Amino acid sequence: MARRRLAGQRALVTGASSGIGLELARHLAAEGANLVLVARRVDRLETLATELRAKHGVGVECIGCDLQRPDAARELFEKTEKAGKAVDVLVNNAGFGAYDEFLNVSWETTAGMMQVNMVALTQLQHLFVPAMVSRRTGHVMNVASIGAFMPCPTFAVYAATKAYVRNLTEALDYELKGTGVRAIAVCPGGTTTEFLETAKQELKSGGQAFMMTAERCARIGVNKMLSGRRLVITGLMNTLTMWALRLIPRCMLPWLSAVTMSSAVGKKKALPGPAPSA
Repeated sequence: MARRRLAGQRALVTGASSGIGLELARHLAAEGANLVLVARRVDRLETLATELRAKHGVGVECIGCDLQRPDAARELFEKTEKAGKAVDVLVNNAGFGAYDEFLNVSWETTAGMMQVNMVALTQLQHLFVPAMVSRRTGHVMNVASIGAFMPCPTFAVYAATKAYVRNLTEALDYELKGTGVRAIAVCPGGTTTEFLETAKQELKSGGQAFMMTAERCARIGVNKMLSGRRLVITGLMNTLTMWALRLIPRCMLPWLSAVTMSSAVGKKKALPGPAPSA
């Protein structure tokens, strides 16, 4: 039987009811971790918990929580670490986007996106990481996006929040040097989840062929976390594409992103051409 690298440890996973978060929970359980599953849809969490207990023999606790609430992060801390349930692996996976031009997205949606994608993620680390440092061991996984590498018209705020996540994670991991605690930013590209449906974007013809499964994305993320990486872009093609962006003038990136990520439906106007070089 393969060695279970997280045997006896506890992992807290936000956004665990579907997509990448669900698959991360499966891979962490396969590594022996007991789990705290967090999402709004508790019925889905309970179904997943039953599966993981039966398949991997791990302990699983489900907590219904909406991270758009300003007090949600502290409530999670009080129900786990403060209650004597040490969290050894913190996975900040919860997040959402809205596909539309910035001015067309309501402030309520934008504020909620920033609260979940940045504020709650940051507060959870601020609460849980000190205890990890005191124990001289622990992992933080923050799920970002390849959108973190460029400005993304029609996903302007979402991509900006993911750039924040990427930069924060890399800086935090550097600061944690010598503490026994590591942080990794996982940057998926297109992945088959409920994200596009929630964001109200429809892929163009053939777009599905370039999508990665959530299972593969999660497997890469867990393996790279346990191997000590600070940053991982999931998939070779995504990695090569993000590397190639270094060769493109910055002024052209919004146009390139808009062309690449434009939806099959709902396009209100023709996309402008690339900006001239400064």
